[in-house]
Order: sequence, then C-alpha cells, then structure tokens
Amino acid sequence: MARYVYDFHEGGRDMAGLLGGKGSNLAEMTRLGLPVPPGFTITTEACRAFLDTGGEPAGMAREVSAHLADVESAAGRRLGQPGDPLLLSVRSGARFSMPGMMETILDIGLNDESVLGLAKVSGSERFAWDSYRRLVQMFGSTVMGVGSSHFERALALLKEACGAPDDVHLGADDLARLVETYKDIIRTETGESFPQSPAEQLRRAVLAVFESWNGERARLYRRREHIADDLGTAVNVQRMVFGNLGSDSGSGVAFTRDPATGRPGPYGDYLPDAQGEDVVAGIRNTVPLAELERLDPRAYRELRAHMATLEQHYRDLCDIEFTIERGRLWMLQTRVGKRTAEAAFAIAAELADEGLITPDEGLARVSGEGLARLMFPRFDTSATDVALAHGLPASPGAAVGAAVFDSAEAVRRTAAGEKVVLVRQETTPDDLPGMIAAQAVLTSRGGKTSHAAVVARGMGKVCVCGAEDLSVDLEARRLIAPHGTVVEEGTVLSVDGSAGAVYPGSVPLVASAVMRFLEAGATGDAAGGPAAATETAGKETPGVVDAVARALNRADAVRRLEVRANADTPEDAVRARRFGAQGVGLCRTEHMFLGERRKLVEQMVLAGTDAQRDRALAALLPLQREDFTGILEAMDGLPVTIRLLDPPLHEFLPDHTELAVRIATTQARGGLPAAHDVELLTAVTRMHEENPMLGLRGVRLGLVVPGLVAMQVRAIGEAVARRLSAGGDPKAEIMVPLVGDVRELRIVREEVRRVLAEVSQASGVRVDCPVGTMIELPRAALTAGRIAEEAEFFSFGTNDLTQTTWGFSRDDVEAEFFSAYLDKGVFPVSPFETLDRDGVGRLVDIAVAEGRATRPGLKIGVCGEHGGDPDSVHFFHTAGLDYVSCSPFRVPVARLEAGRATLEGTDASDSR
Repeated sequence: MARYVYDFHEGGRDMAGLLGGKGSNLAEMTRLGLPVPPGFTITTEACRAFLDTGGEPAGMAREVSAHLADVESAAGRRLGQPGDPLLLSVRSGARFSMPGMMETILDIGLNDESVLGLAKVSGSERFAWDSYRRLVQMFGSTVMGVGSSHFERALALLKEACGAPDDVHLGADDLARLVETYKDIIRTETGESFPQSPAEQLRRAVLAVFESWNGERARLYRRREHIADDLGTAVNVQRMVFGNLGSDSGSGVAFTRDPATGRPGPYGDYLPDAQGEDVVAGIRNTVPLAELERLDPRAYRELRAHMATLEQHYRDLCDIEFTIERGRLWMLQTRVGKRTAEAAFAIAAELADEGLITPDEGLARVSGEGLARLMFPRFDTSATDVALAHGLPASPGAAVGAAVFDSAEAVRRTAAGEKVVLVRQETTPDDLPGMIAAQAVLTSRGGKTSHAAVVARGMGKVCVCGAEDLSVDLEARRLIAPHGTVVEEGTVLSVDGSAGAVYPGSVPLVASAVMRFLEAGATGDAAGGPAAATETAGKETPGVVDAVARALNRADAVRRLEVRANADTPEDAVRARRFGAQGVGLCRTEHMFLGERRKLVEQMVLAGTDAQRDRALAALLPLQREDFTGILEAMDGLPVTIRLLDPPLHEFLPDHTELAVRIATTQARGGLPAAHDVELLTAVTRMHEENPMLGLRGVRLGLVVPGLVAMQVRAIGEAVARRLSAGGDPKAEIMVPLVGDVRELRIVREEVRRVLAEVSQASGVRVDCPVGTMIELPRAALTAGRIAEEAEFFSFGTNDLTQTTWGFSRDDVEAEFFSAYLDKGVFPVSPFETLDRDGVGRLVDIAVAEGRATRPGLKIGVCGEHGGDPDSVHFFHTAGLDYVSCSPFRVPVARLEAGRATLEGTDASDSR
C-alpha cells in the first residue's frame, strides 16, 4: 500500500519530488537540529491520487491520525482541546516554489470553546480572538469558497467604527465581535456554519490545499514558469507558533544575501506582533531585519547563526521564514531563494570566490534569460527633474507604462497593445494576471519580501514596493503623490526598480552597464575565446559586469557549440564579432536588395528578354560583391555562410491592391495610367501566389530564373578573390535555401562549381567555397541522407521547419489563435519561440543522424530564431549540432547557454 505521510525527521532535501520543496526543506532543517515546530508532510502522491479520483486516498486519514498523535504527544496537548489547545497550520508545498499561488490555513483547531482556553493559557484574550478571526477568515475563503472581499469589508467597517488605523489597534472585544460577523457571513454565503470540529477543520483544510493545485492562479503561474501540471502539491501540517502574542513576538522573512543585488549579509523584513502571513501580504509596513537586533538581540544572534548554517549547508542564497514566540525563535521554512538576474550573477561569482561552489556550479546557477535582462536599458535619470515618489527597490530594471489600478484593467489594456504599470496598495495572489501583463508593479505598502516583491523578482518584472508617500485610491482609480500631485488612471509613469523611484511621464533610456561592456567587445576575442573583464570590484564583492564576464569566460572555456551570428551587413558583422560571435551563420542576401536596389530587382522581374534580364543582373553584381567583401573583411578568418536569394520575387514589387487602386483612380479622373504602373500590375498579377511562403522562392528561384544563381555566386567568388589578393583569410560558405530534393541541390551545386572555376581562372586566385543547404522542409529532414551526398554542410532553418511541420503560417497564427493555445495548454510556449522538441526536434534528430551516416563529420548548425533561445540551445547541444547562429544581440546569451548545456548531465563539482 502506498505511503502518504512522513514526519519531518523522516525526510530530507533530496525528497522534494515526494515531499515538495517546503516539506523537504523542513525535514532538512530538522535533521540539522534547527528549531523547527514539529509536524508532518502529506505527499504529492496523495495530491495526485486525490486529483485523479476526486476523493481522499485510501489509508491517508489513518496515516494523518497516527502522525498527528505523535505531534500531540510531543507537544503535550491535543488538537483543539478546550483547556490548552494544540493548533496547527496547513500549508501547501509544491516541488517548485509557487509563492502565494496555493492555499494556507492557520490556527486549525480553534472553535467557540477552545478559544477561551487559548485566551486563558496565553494570558491574552486579544491574541486568542485575533487567532480565531484569522482561522474563520482563511477557512471561509479558502475551504468554503466565500469571497475574501466579504471579510475584508467587514474588517474595514470595524476599524472605521473603532477608529483603529490597523488590526493591531483592535481590542479583544472588537475581535470577538468580528468572529461572529465572519461566521454570519459564512452562513449567509454558503448555507452552512463554520465547523466547530477540529478534526473536520484539518481534513477539509488538507483537501482544500490539494484542490488549490488546480486553482486559476496556480495554473496561470505554472504556465508562466513552465511548471508541469501533473506534479501536484504536498501539504505540510505543523504545530502553530505565534508571532502575534505581543511586543516580544513577531514574524519575519530573511535572506542570507540581498535577493535584488546579491550583496552578502543578512537581509529581510520583520513585523512585531504579527503572524507570518502579515509580512508577505504587505498589509502593514515591516521594519528592516536589522531592527530586530535592537528589539530582541538574543533572537537576532540566534537567527544569524541559523542563517549562516543554512547558507553553508545549501551553498546558496537561502530564503527563510521565522517566528519569534515570546522571545523564542522558530524556523518555519527555508528554500533556495528567488533572485534577480543581477543578484544571480553576483552571488554565483561570490560563492565561487568563497570556495562554496565550483566555477562550473556558478555557471549552472545563471541563465541566458537573466543575462538578456541585464542587457536591457536603464533610465537616464539626469534627464528628469524630481521623482514622484520613492519606495523599496524590490526588483530591478526600467519600465514605462500607463498607470492602472486593478488586474483586469492591466490585462485588458495590454491585450489592446498598451504598456501598463500595475499600481496597488499591495498585491495578492489574485493579482497575478495583472502582474504578468504589466511592465512594472508599484505598491504603496509592503517590503522587499512582500508578495509583490517575491513574485515580481521571480518573473523578472520591475517592481517598487512600500512607496509610503503615495496614497492609492482604488475606488477613484488614482494615486496622490506628495505635494498633492494626482495621477489618474492612464497617466504614464516610469518605474525604476533598481533605485526604487517612480517618475512622471516617460524617462529616456540609456544602455545598461552590461550592454556597454559587451558592445565594447571586452567579453571575448574575435573567435569567442575567454574574456578579459574590464570592471572588477574585488574578489569579495564582484560587480555585476565582472560577474557576467566571468560567467561568459567559463562558458566559452567549456562549451562545445560554436556561436555564430545572423548578419546581413558589415556593420552587423562587426557588432557580432564584438559580442563574441565565431562567424556568420546566416547572411540573408535578400536584405541587400532593399532600398534603392529594389528598382534593379523590378527590372529583372519585368525583363521581357534575356538581354534585359542580364543587364539587371549585371547591375546587381558589383553591389553584391561590395556587400560580401565588407562582411568577409569584418569576419576575416571566420566562416561566413551566405544564403542565396530566398523570398518570393513579388516581395520586391509594389503591393497589388495599391497598384490597382492607383491605376483605377487615374482612369476614373480621365487620365492615362503610367505605362510603368500597368507593366508592374501585369507582373504582380502574373506572379501572385495564394501562399507565397510555399511557392516560388528559395532554390526554386535559382532553377527558374536564369542567371540569378550565377550572379550571386560570381559576386561571392569575386569578393573572396579580392580578399585573398589583399592578404585576407575569407571563409565564405554558400548555402542553398528551401531544398526538398537532392536533385535540386545537385543542379545548383554544378552551377556554383562552374562559376567559381571561372572566377578562379579570371582572378588567378583559387576560389573554393563549400556548398551546403538549409534543412527547413520536413521532406529535406526525412531525406537528409541523400541530400548529404551533395551538401557539404547543413543549417537548420527552424522558422520554416516549424511552419511546415505544424502547418502554421507564422504571420497569421500568432495573432489569431496562439493565445488560446497557450491558455489551453496545447503547448506551453510558442513553438516559434522555443523549439518543439517532440515534432520539429524529432526531424532535427533524424536529419543529423542520416546526414552524418552519409557524410561523417558533416558540419551542422542552426540559423533560425531558435539559435538564440536558451532552452533551444540546450536541445541543439544534445542533438549534436556544431553551432548555433542568432541575432548579434543574442550572441552573449547563446554563448552562456552553450556553456551551461555542456554542464548538463555532468557533475559540475568535478571541476573544482
């Protein structure tokens, strides 16, 4: 029979899949001898069984009763006994942290009788009734489905009637009345009474936590964070300890390092006379953790010692929840803390310097996504006069958007294409959709460990919390800043999450320090070799630029994948090389035909005779040669893969509708249409295709437009010859697009050889360029073995391969139905953003295997947008590709992820 319940002393941190993150870490702290209130964990297997059947798993109740008896025995009290009741907390605990997304119920075991016993034994009636009203409120909303607004309204009315500024100023009699009001609300809304049986409270609370796994906000958070839906949550049942017993009690959240900047040292928030939920809810402003040293020096010293123990043990930033009950410290939770991108890089470097982790472990703890965030621009604060308000810098970055005051409005405006800033007094888990939609989050209450701060940091959202000078009026949908400045909904704000400042209007942006560093070319030599950092803040506290450079150094030292860039101009190539690119993986020649050159393409398309077409091609030849010469010079010594013309030729002609309207308008006015317009309309009509992306493009152009391939190949060959004659080291590669059959490639390759032979003879310099193809059609992938007979290299065009495998037209479907597909979980992320491993990835695997079976050592890369996507880079490493190619600005990201991909499946500690 399955086992569903484990005491804390039976588990450990390596059991997160079974006990959840919270339960496994509670067990680990218990093993370390830290002061953890006793309790037990109901496993994720129990949750999955409940969700599968809709009923409580057989045997679970018996196990819960047995483990509860152990807790009661250790405490010397029974659950809900009248005189001195044992009270319990019931908390969710998924394998991966989902802060605030599932349910918590505190003070289980209180009822109309035991509350009197708790008042007597504690010596505080107010404490007892405060605990009871919390239970009724949590249980009513979480378990019985009563809208939380009913309870919030009742509490607000009571505070107003009593003239109390906050909950702490309500007396015992006030809270007793509030309990009765809450119970009346439950009866009115549900038709049943709040349960007086402690056993029923516990059973229903556990099942409610199970059910919350499939709650709307939990599902939304999992989609956002790419967490699987079938994991389920564990439930942790623990003896209550109380931070709301008076001034010698309180609750707090502590980090062993600053999760926003990575600076070492204790950091966090403390709230006297409060339970833990008050701290993260942001309903009262906390005091800095350092203030605890003055309030309770002994508890502070003990907490510091436990924090040091945990950081040494976990070898990472630890996020800790604690409660002080009448001077006694209790550790309620720890986990490896969420952090900003800046903090991630800084902490990885610092821990490596301290010898707690290896350089490879440091690399594994940062990400390309985080590096991309650090490359985002920052505000140019010298361009603005005065900040509207200041708060706590909870999550760094710069964001501009229109102020909105509720989640629904944030979602609505974002869907309409507007950028918004979500402004709240404090956020709750119900605000998650708005937080996802918004560019930034601004709250007037709460600290750096409040719900808004924790969730924003996890999502990489800009966030300023606790801007106390701002008065947020949710009913009037406005905020009032100091000196009476009123900000109505829709007013543009600039939020600086790094400085904790809010500015009116749109503040201009400047490049971040990391971007300036990367653009200076200081992170790698031309071949992407180890970097030499230009900013150093000392080994103890390395600056973020130094930390980024060190991570890139390590990635370059260990990665197998080369990283090239997609570059169409010499300027793009120069920039890519500064970013550490090891060549150009895709030079799109069609981009060279834009602007004034479009007229030459028109002439080629409109040519009525071979001579006219040859003249147009002859005019294009020197222009193409100059383009290629510049790129080969910028990438001297590194490969440059030049793709022959790919898009349909009609893309270079005017729009059919515009031409027809222009001609019709001229005729309606009695005029004579321009002969050129009539000629163009005839050509556009002749070349019209219902689905041009599957029509006359790619290799097909080369086969039906005489001279086109020869012109481009001659331009490439002459550029190579020119560079060789100048003492350069050009490494041009010719890539044929949209091949579906080996015979197409064979015909083009024969023409390439002929033209390059002519160039070699005319220049007196041997010109020999490898000829390869793009694998971007399913048929090409499935016949890769035969295509490799003619191809000297492959490059996957994953954009078209995704379109043709899924049957999607990228230009249409993303706007039409992708949002619905993402909401319904058809796929967790757009297949154009992250490679579809099951379908498109399978074709990649087949093509790699069959291509190399025909031609061992076949060079294979990817040049679609997926080449710069972190998750996709890991797939390409595993698939055995030789390189990825991406936009120049994604090159540092790809370098980092290629290094991290190498470490996957290896023991990073081996390189200590």
